Amino acid sequence: MKKVIIFGIVLLAVLGFAGTVAADKTCTAIQDGTLLTSDGQVITPGYDQWGYNYQAHLFNGGYCDAYRDAAWCQAWKNDWLSMKWNDAWLSNKDCDGDKLLDRHYGYSSYVGSGAWETNHMWGVYEAGGQTCEWDYFTKIIAAPADATSEGGYWYSAEGTLIGPSIWGEFVIIQEVYNDLCGGFEGLSYNAPAPTGFGFYNP
Repeated sequence: MKKVIIFGIVLLAVLGFAGTVAADKTCTAIQDGTLLTSDGQVITPGYDQWGYNYQAHLFNGGYCDAYRDAAWCQAWKNDWLSMKWNDAWLSNKDCDGDKLLDRHYGYSSYVGSGAWETNHMWGVYEAGGQTCEWDYFTKIIAAPADATSEGGYWYSAEGTLIGPSIWGEFVIIQEVYNDLCGGFEGLSYNAPAPTGFGFYNP
């Protein structure tokens, strides 16, 4: 299934270009002009050439643009991606002094940090002589501090299923997949636990 292949690597788009956020006056802001992406480029306010707006916690662009048009990504070059995230996932400041945008600032890992991200992907493909459109949307959170991981799933302290584990510290809490050619339409996963981001704030 196309969306499974794409989703398995999409988190790299955000996690691969940063470092951990506090309203501390000693923090360095993007406007200072000294913060860098992990590949050494200076971050500036607004959208960059690839589609990242780090100040606004947004990415909008081609799927491969999220990976600096890497060679391995060319099979998905015509697909599109939109991402949103909160401060705990990827801040727009550097408060630990490493000149990279902070991740899960104040926490030793993402677990319990309240981090969240959304991915929305879409594109077209040819099948059976027709052009097929597809789109995929997902909500992802950092696992709560009191949650338990078991058998590839995260469960709340009360034992309620939150969702499947991804990248160890993260949980998928909702998925929507539409591909009429493939027979998919609408909500494909909705966690029994709450799916509102505010519920998981630390």
